[in-house]
Amino acid sequence: MITRRRLAALSACAALAVGLAACGGSDSSTGDSASGAGLKVGIKFDQPGLGLKQGSEYKGLDVDVATYVAGKLGTPADKITWVQAPSAQRESLIETGQVDFIVATYSITDARKEKVSFAGPYLIAGQDLLVRADEAAITGPEALAGKKLCSVKGSTSAQKVKDQNPGVNLQEFATYSECMAALTSRAVDALTTDDTILAGYAAQEQYKGKVKVVGKTFSQERYGIGLKKGNVDLCTKITDAINSMIKDGDWQKAVDANLGPAGYKPGAGNPPTPDACS
Repeated sequence: MITRRRLAALSACAALAVGLAACGGSDSSTGDSASGAGLKVGIKFDQPGLGLKQGSEYKGLDVDVATYVAGKLGTPADKITWVQAPSAQRESLIETGQVDFIVATYSITDARKEKVSFAGPYLIAGQDLLVRADEAAITGPEALAGKKLCSVKGSTSAQKVKDQNPGVNLQEFATYSECMAALTSRAVDALTTDDTILAGYAAQEQYKGKVKVVGKTFSQERYGIGLKKGNVDLCTKITDAINSMIKDGDWQKAVDANLGPAGYKPGAGNPPTPDACS
């Protein structure tokens, strides 16, 4: 005979089993959520042409790449939750499962690969200079002696130029927007960071025709899609999506739509061949 106490215990176990089953496989940090239930994707919110939040809309090349990849994983655009991913927080966002993956001008480096995995690259960028449209003397970093060069505080891009060209007068601001204002008002002579970021700013309506990207890159930045370290299955699926985007022409359309207005043309190695996942 089953006593009331025994029956209650059995009922509790059954309820627990159902609860565990319902919870199983829902950890989005593993990439299992890439089945249509929704994705949390990290992007920049403040980079024109790449990842920019305007009201409730998100625009840019990284947004288009992320949306395409999510679609191939079975998640429609309206099921994506966009998460702001500042440079200094990207590894933490991935490691703690706050995002499923990150597409945010995220250069693949050996140091970062110690903490996260990457799919890609989906674009090869390079450090460049942005100058006023009527500037003819500045044709590359070697022509910056005696010139005022702007970048953001703590930028490795600016320091790299200064190390190679000691005659540069480095001016550091808090944001690239401040650098843009200084450039157009002739308070500085040039701005430096990745060519994609420069092209994004140059394509903004208020700067059209006023500035130009020099077009002489002097570094290589391999933009990858960051995900939880060791998740080879998700990496493989994202890599397949990148290859598909390149093959069907959507990659070129996205580059042209977001960075083309500034005259940006992808440099050598583009479109890239993604690395093997491991």
